[in-house]
Amino acid sequence: MRGLRIVPTDLNDPAHAAAFVSLLDAYARDPMGGGKALPDEVRTTLPQRLAGRAGFVSFLAFVDDEAVGLINCFEGFSTFAAQPLLNVHDIAVLPAHRRRGIARALLAAAEEAARERGCCKLTLEVLSNNHAAMAAYAQQGFAPYELDPAAGRAVFLQKRLQAG
Repeated sequence: MRGLRIVPTDLNDPAHAAAFVSLLDAYARDPMGGGKALPDEVRTTLPQRLAGRAGFVSFLAFVDDEAVGLINCFEGFSTFAAQPLLNVHDIAVLPAHRRRGIARALLAAAEEAARERGCCKLTLEVLSNNHAAMAAYAQQGFAPYELDPAAGRAVFLQKRLQAG
């Protein structure tokens, strides 16, 4: 796509921090992000809290000078491979810019960062009814996680420790 730039997110740069929060809030407001705005406390504290996390990897997508997408990843560890892995925690593209290869470019940047870190794999979770995202991820080589087809596919679960 012409005019597309993918850049590492610098949360110490006020312009990047503002774009980051704005894009993440737009994603949170989307039905696939939960349909609710980020709480004010999260909007004001998130960049500072993430900036110091060693395992945080993030990229912003710009079309010309407009921030239109982001990807946030966190390094984890595969005990079965004895190597790090990179988990894609958030990926979002503003609705007006979807289906233009921006998500693919963000995933490619995350994959390159994972390879540079010596990661054995990229992981992500996706809502089961987000068929467009599932198809896009499949095109990029992602597949459901299973160790043995007889044991079935892995299911992502959560247990909330705090309200919200």
